[in-house]
Amino acid sequence: MRKGIDQSLNLWPAFAMRDLTNRPGILTEQPTQAAHDRVYRGLRQQVMHGELPPGQALTLRGIGKAFGVSMTPAREALRRLTAEGALSLSASGRVTTPELTNDRIEELAQIRALLEPELGSRALRRAHLALIDRMETINEANARAIHRQDPVEYIRTNLEFHRTLYLRAQSPAMLGLLETVWLQLGPTMRALYTRLRRTTAPPHHRLILEALRAGDDAALRLALRTDVTQGLRHLQG
Repeated sequence: MRKGIDQSLNLWPAFAMRDLTNRPGILTEQPTQAAHDRVYRGLRQQVMHGELPPGQALTLRGIGKAFGVSMTPAREALRRLTAEGALSLSASGRVTTPELTNDRIEELAQIRALLEPELGSRALRRAHLALIDRMETINEANARAIHRQDPVEYIRTNLEFHRTLYLRAQSPAMLGLLETVWLQLGPTMRALYTRLRRTTAPPHHRLILEALRAGDDAALRLALRTDVTQGLRHLQG
């Protein structure tokens, strides 16, 4: 594994490096925090939010330069992300972001359709007005991202909307599983947004908010399942 990752890749996207140097907290973490954990978290966020396109190659040297670390933390971060399915490692040692087949997209969509309604249902029991107001604010930011045609901000706010709800479920193992699915889908979601060129917000978030206000478990499950399945269906179109 080490030899493969050491020899992998010759490209780290310049736009990603610019983003990292301008992002508070990415390059100026607490000195006691492990360097590899800092790199892992930064790369994980980039992949999940679609900042890197499908099939984007990564290099140890490029990662090290972007995060201001040596090869060892960069290598450890790549290993962790590869183990989570966030990155793909070829037989030749080439590390890239995932390029998903239709079958793989369908499988991940089915996992989301199972996990997210259940998390939402568990969260409903602990939902309160402040939570719904917070989700409303996030949804407004999501709509602004659509208006600006900003795919990364769209994906980030979309996931934040869902994660804010699911945290109330108090089911960390289930949420952890879901986040590995989000990681694998991140780059492909970026491709979806670019293909659709959406100009208006989808209605499903509004239906989720209405179900939360009404305390309607069946409606909430349906709205979450529809939000997941209809969105991912476009990936296979």
